[in-house]
Amino acid sequence: MTSSESFVVDCDSHVMEPPDLWERYLEPSLRDRAIRIVKDPADGLETLLIDNQPLLKGVLAGLGGANLPRQELFIPGHKTYLDGCPRASYEPGERIKLLNDWRVNAGVLFPTVGILWDVADNALATAYARAYNDWIYDFMSAASGRVIPIAHIALQDVDAALAELRRCLKRGFKGIFLAPETVGGKRFSHPDFDPIWNECQEAGIPACLHVRFNRPPGIMGQFYQPGEFRTVFGFALGGFAQVVPAAMTMVADGLFDRFPRLKVLCVEAGCGWVPYIMDRMDQKNDLLGWTFPLKQKPSDYFRGNIWVVAEPEERTIGAVMDLLGEERVLWGSDYPHVDSNLEAPNLIRHSIAGLSPERQRKLLGENARGVFPIS
Repeated sequence: MTSSESFVVDCDSHVMEPPDLWERYLEPSLRDRAIRIVKDPADGLETLLIDNQPLLKGVLAGLGGANLPRQELFIPGHKTYLDGCPRASYEPGERIKLLNDWRVNAGVLFPTVGILWDVADNALATAYARAYNDWIYDFMSAASGRVIPIAHIALQDVDAALAELRRCLKRGFKGIFLAPETVGGKRFSHPDFDPIWNECQEAGIPACLHVRFNRPPGIMGQFYQPGEFRTVFGFALGGFAQVVPAAMTMVADGLFDRFPRLKVLCVEAGCGWVPYIMDRMDQKNDLLGWTFPLKQKPSDYFRGNIWVVAEPEERTIGAVMDLLGEERVLWGSDYPHVDSNLEAPNLIRHSIAGLSPERQRKLLGENARGVFPIS
């Protein structure tokens, strides 16, 4: 590490959950409904089962795959789920070796299969989340302080979610994964969720808005019909199309007026969008803010409550630090997902080489201290 890299944190990385995680960690009474991978007896293709409903048949390697030629990942049956899982994605010791090779002190860990599932049964959703949290706690415990675990909290049942959040906080978790979508038709500003935001605020942990897979088009529109979707379009716009509207609703609904110390981290949507959205919301607020008055300008909430994770090859990082705040931008690799790059640490170092040493130091790791309660 150079003098500007005294502390380096990858703020968007993932585990690839072992295929039998939920069969091992889910309580026995629910194991017949465990998330698991099976082979279809008709054609031998792997299928992910979530509450016994099939998903992503034959292409599960594409959930990971940073270690493989991308052309091989979406040929049904050509690669297995485990083929797309480099050992560092599920073995703590190998993760430490990877971080050492990357010259990275710590990695923030999000789920992979865990950001896929939806189940209508609130008790099952809570149990799925609890099982993942137990497994990632064991992973963290074996990783010698080199990983920063993010809890999976199922918000459908707020009382159960609050209990699980408190359990995770006692075990050292440093944030919560927050799907960028409504929960039962309710936005994050709904009073039902206030206990969650209060707990996060008091604990000093962020709610991490992170893109989900397998979502309906949303603001991406209906430009493509089934079977003709363009992967570049989906991956380029998907994170932005999910995360940005979710963050904007938090601002527009006055959530931060009620929870002024709540931290929100926008993950896997890049950083370059922020100045534009700040300016646009401010301009519309000047003209139309009387319809739902806020205590501050929208841009003030971005500067006070929101952090963003830059992509390794973004060219606007310096401008975003100018306009959002130099303490508000972090970086992430997205390892080991299909659209990530194993050279991410070198790429981000190259991207910020023209910034001052102080700004490089902040972006590479010091800013993470302002988001996560880490020493």
